[in-house]
Amino acid sequence: MTQDNSMQMKGIAASPGYAIARAVVLKKEAYIPERRVEMHSSKEQERLRVAVSLAKEELETIRQSTLERLGKSKAEIFEGHLMLLEDPELIDVIIENIEQQQIDAEYALYEVSQMFIDTFLSMDNELLQARAVDISDVATRIMNHLRGVVHTDLASITEECVIIARDLTPSETACLNLKVVKGIINEIGSRTSHSAIMSRSIEIPAIVGAGEGVMSVSTGSTIILDAIQGIIIIHPSGEQLAEYEEKHRLYELRREELSKLKNLPTRTLDGHQVELAANIGKLEDLQKVLDNGAEGIGLFRTEFLYMDRSGFPSEDEQFSIYKHVLEKMDGKPVVIRTLDIGGDKELSYMDLPKESNPFLGQRALRLCLAREDLFRTQLRAILRAGVYGNLKIMFPMIAVLDEWRKAKSLLLEEKELLQAQGIQTAEKLEIGMMVEVPAAALSADIFASEVDFFSIGTNDLIQYMMAADRMNESVSYLYQPCHPSILRLIRIVIEAANTEGKWVGMCGEMAGDLQAIPLLIGLGLHEFSMSAGSILPARELIGQLNYTEVTPMVEQVLKLRTQDEVYQYVRDYREKEE
Repeated sequence: MTQDNSMQMKGIAASPGYAIARAVVLKKEAYIPERRVEMHSSKEQERLRVAVSLAKEELETIRQSTLERLGKSKAEIFEGHLMLLEDPELIDVIIENIEQQQIDAEYALYEVSQMFIDTFLSMDNELLQARAVDISDVATRIMNHLRGVVHTDLASITEECVIIARDLTPSETACLNLKVVKGIINEIGSRTSHSAIMSRSIEIPAIVGAGEGVMSVSTGSTIILDAIQGIIIIHPSGEQLAEYEEKHRLYELRREELSKLKNLPTRTLDGHQVELAANIGKLEDLQKVLDNGAEGIGLFRTEFLYMDRSGFPSEDEQFSIYKHVLEKMDGKPVVIRTLDIGGDKELSYMDLPKESNPFLGQRALRLCLAREDLFRTQLRAILRAGVYGNLKIMFPMIAVLDEWRKAKSLLLEEKELLQAQGIQTAEKLEIGMMVEVPAAALSADIFASEVDFFSIGTNDLIQYMMAADRMNESVSYLYQPCHPSILRLIRIVIEAANTEGKWVGMCGEMAGDLQAIPLLIGLGLHEFSMSAGSILPARELIGQLNYTEVTPMVEQVLKLRTQDEVYQYVRDYREKEE
């Protein structure tokens, strides 16, 4: 406890900034009603009809809001839900069960909806399986109205707030209305969980790994979110409010000062130039990329085009999105990563295998090679879009050379097929791979003779090197980007690429880490790709370094034994320079 009635909690600062607003706590608890006999079935039927009517009004409001903010494709999800509320095969069957079995509306709703959900899930058809998810969502909405439970839809929030949840999914985070949602607090997660990455992408202050106690905060409580230090203050005192209002003001002034670097090149004091690019997941990220002066897009996470919807995006839909991004970047390089689903990124409508360790299972390129139909559709869309800009394409999660060769051959096959049909594709196309599996990093000299570039995905590379699940906050201390073993592995990749005259980028979170950047400059990294909000602080720091000095410094760092020793060495070097 701190002064007055305020209470303080600690978490992991995942996306920088400050927020002061009321709390909105999202609780997603499964509810299974008890079966009750109700002699007045007409009353229960009327209760159900009222709940359905309220759900319709709610969904229509959300659909319209989504249409205005996020476009037609996102709004189609709610159009499908509205159709379910008018489907006699669902609603009329529930009413019949109430009358025939003389049971309460809650249990009738649960029984019928569960029957449909189980039926659709058992079908060997991904689109029909996706129908089960829609029915579950609609049934939960009706159930909440029957129970009088206030359910908070992210799209329907209209007052300024800080969202508190167990763990917002990446798609939920992507759909937040940033005009009113000022910050996020997740009970679980780490700095490299995908909801944390998405928070940085949309530049919203976020704290993850706050612990289960944060879910006991009452909706409506005033919250201070300090996503610089990872501090959460509930019911702050007047002094604390004044202190953090001043911190927020100074933070915004600092951002304005950095904006002066927007259109400057990224080079060290002694003229060594590198490229600062941005990571994106959706079209809405593009404006932040341009506002922060990115020199390209180093990672387009295409999996987010597949999420928060009821079926796979078509070839034409993907083509339109890739084309828009390439045109918007106006000749600047755009690196599109092929579908990276699996691990903690799932598709509700795709029957992914249940695996005991999904991070080591059939995910990313492994999944695409197993589902060539899905993969080829995306490759065609990317190839068609390539004529509209400076396209580069890369494959994720490659462990062995055979995977690289198979993926590249499928890409070239589709290119030939398109050209045979008279469809234009990019004349020059750089094809690269992500280095995120230690086996690939140690074999970089073998891959370097065949790829056009490497992009180091440090989030997974560190996870696999340290044998520590990056979604598990209890082992988050093992996420050590500047551990000597990680730095040595990065050097192996860069040296292998240099030998073959190829370039190396980094699209993991380490690329935007201000403690790591001097080391990465010294190691000779060519391209840094990060969340848009990290670009200007990185450009400022790089402009304060001397390439000819950090290069020999790295040689000394690689002899150290721990990350703490590395950090202390870099701090001492920076202080000496200042």
